[in-house]
Amino acid sequence: MYDRLALTPDPLLLAAIRAVARSDDADATLDELLEITLRTTGADRAAAYLWDGERGGLAVAAARGYDDGALPGLEAAAAGEDNPVQLAAQERIQASGETGEDGRSTTAWPVVIGREGIEEPVGALAIEADAAPAPDVAERVAALADLIAVVVDRARLATNAAERIDWAERVANSDMLTGLANARTMLRVMELELARAARQGAEITFALFDVDGLTGINDSDGRATGDDVLREVAAVVGESVRAVDTVARWGGDEFLVVAPGAKGTTVAERIVNAVAARAAATKRRITVSAGIARFPTDGSTPEELVEAAESALHAAQAAGPGTFAEAARNGGNGTGSGVGSGAAGV
Repeated sequence: MYDRLALTPDPLLLAAIRAVARSDDADATLDELLEITLRTTGADRAAAYLWDGERGGLAVAAARGYDDGALPGLEAAAAGEDNPVQLAAQERIQASGETGEDGRSTTAWPVVIGREGIEEPVGALAIEADAAPAPDVAERVAALADLIAVVVDRARLATNAAERIDWAERVANSDMLTGLANARTMLRVMELELARAARQGAEITFALFDVDGLTGINDSDGRATGDDVLREVAAVVGESVRAVDTVARWGGDEFLVVAPGAKGTTVAERIVNAVAARAAATKRRITVSAGIARFPTDGSTPEELVEAAESALHAAQAAGPGTFAEAARNGGNGTGSGVGSGAAGV
């Protein structure tokens, strides 16, 4: 038989669920969820942070227990790579640590939206208290962080308020680290571009780029340096594409470019060489490898074309860093044939 005591509902979590279900005012709901967080933990300060693409960092979306003048300091502190809020938002883990001169503990939980098989971290829920919460309390706060994700996701879909639409767009379309389009946005672009190309009988190039040796950079120089490399590569890729091309951060160290027309290989080669040239100018040892696939030769769906580009990328990486390869049906054979070499990094 079920343990009736184990099934007894938590009144605060019930209140949180009702708050989310019965209100379409995102700001008011976030404020109520923070109040419930304080009552759940016994903490006296709580804040919800969301990624702000325009500002390029985490911004306080709602706070309880803080003076208004403290909020800029919270956002500045959250930018630190070892800050619990930053760790929770970036690594999707619960993180705790002492912050401030009073030695109090800050504990943060990730706010993650899951849709269509893609998990997207969009911020963090944090509390400040004399000590980190007990495991059972932490589990309840993690559930509150999930409810905040529901509020954020629902706000994305709202169309009845211009201000909310603007907020939703910033959260929905941008990659947190690089400011490029995210995978969700790129999937929509791919579907639209493939439908257009099929109607017009046109070509599209899918070029998948991987930063060579990023794991080694993270291990030797730290994750902050690795993040700097990703931002630098993202800037070069963005500067090198045409106005008709779309570029997105596709994975941890991967970037995807969708280039309409027959000039996609030229665009990919330009990016490989531009990254190497930037590396030479800045004294960083950075190169990217690229795999190239084309519609309709290498596939007719986003999945088929990305898979073909990945196979070509593996061929390029096998040939050495700073190279590019075309998919097997495009003249390569998946083993390095048809590989072009970009300038080497220094």
